[in-house]
Amino acid sequence: MIKKEMIAMLLAGGQGSRLGVLTSKLAKPAVAFGGKYKIIDFPLSNCINSGIDTVGVLTQYQPLRLNQHIGIGIPWDLDRNIGGVTVLPPYEKSENTDWYTGTANAIYQNMEFMEYYHPDYVAILGGDHIYKMDYEMMLNFHKKNGAKITLATYEVPWEEASRFGLVITDEDNRVLEFEEKPEHPRSNKASMGIYIFDWDVLKEALITLKDQPGCDFGMHVIPYCHEKGDKIMAYNYQGYWKDVGTLSSYWEANMELIDIIPEFNLYEEFWRIYTKSEIIPPQYFSPESRVSGCIIGEGTEVYGEVYDSVIGSGVTIEEGAVISNSIIMNGCVIKAGAKVEKAILAEHVIIGERAQLGVFEEAENKYKPGVYAGGLVTIGEDSVIPPDVKIGKNVAIVGETVPDDYPDGILASGESIIRQ
Repeated sequence: MIKKEMIAMLLAGGQGSRLGVLTSKLAKPAVAFGGKYKIIDFPLSNCINSGIDTVGVLTQYQPLRLNQHIGIGIPWDLDRNIGGVTVLPPYEKSENTDWYTGTANAIYQNMEFMEYYHPDYVAILGGDHIYKMDYEMMLNFHKKNGAKITLATYEVPWEEASRFGLVITDEDNRVLEFEEKPEHPRSNKASMGIYIFDWDVLKEALITLKDQPGCDFGMHVIPYCHEKGDKIMAYNYQGYWKDVGTLSSYWEANMELIDIIPEFNLYEEFWRIYTKSEIIPPQYFSPESRVSGCIIGEGTEVYGEVYDSVIGSGVTIEEGAVISNSIIMNGCVIKAGAKVEKAILAEHVIIGERAQLGVFEEAENKYKPGVYAGGLVTIGEDSVIPPDVKIGKNVAIVGETVPDDYPDGILASGESIIRQ
């Protein structure tokens, strides 16, 4: 029998609907971040940096590009004969064939995978946060306190606490109570959705709750174990942690990377973030180009001006184009004279000559006001914007649009064009 002290199960099946058109064709963990990376690179890199060499990645929604990115795990040194990275989609079984219906249900459906490694401990990780964390330190805390379950917590601002699942602890950080998104929070310790379980405790809980509809860790498994009397500890994480679940938080997290002294440093030697990177040429900046405060990916050619932006790989920014406060993903083309202000462009978008994005006064989005907010222009992948149009703020566009889609050459703030 193969024996591993701790394996990791990485939940990467989410759609990420609050990211709107960015996730219409791919899973949230596969969304680009920081010009070079995908969101899933961060927990995968954390695993190998923490000495975890066996990772199951649970996929479900639009998994193709995520699967291609992970491959056999070479960039993260997870191409192992024993262990390594394994992609675990839902599969047909002799009975109870089902999609993953909740975080714990997804883990339960992969009991056989975990049994194979007979671990002492199982780490449950989310695939959609930006952070660097040493899971080995968390495991040491778990052992030292004789815990059955340890959950990572992060102190959030009190005014934001009601958005999170919160834990109330005693002075030794033992968990006493849980509050799920309370209106009047009594704690600001938010659960990060990162857990370490003793394997026998996790196994018993998953089997007991296997018929619970939509079985979830925060809603069902942790409260069940708490009621049973299992010792649950809170591990207070002190570093940078960002939930990039909304367009505004995703944009902010990218913009924070280009601060003079970034709070989240991608350049640290001792805790590298690894990714799959295609072999492409270096960047090129023409003599006329102007660039300030940016991250620019490999193979990108800049002939225009770029300020305070995160630019992916293989992007072309033509003469006279001006980009500021924006995220431009791989393979986009910004044609001559175009102006792009506070926009998020998914992969392979073409912006026509002299088009202007992010103009006019802000107005609430009529299609999905809770998603398309913060004054952003969000363009889905493979979209085409025709020349000479003016596009407002809080706008979403997907598809190959033509001049007739823009009455008087304008798409006003708060409007959308969605062609899936």
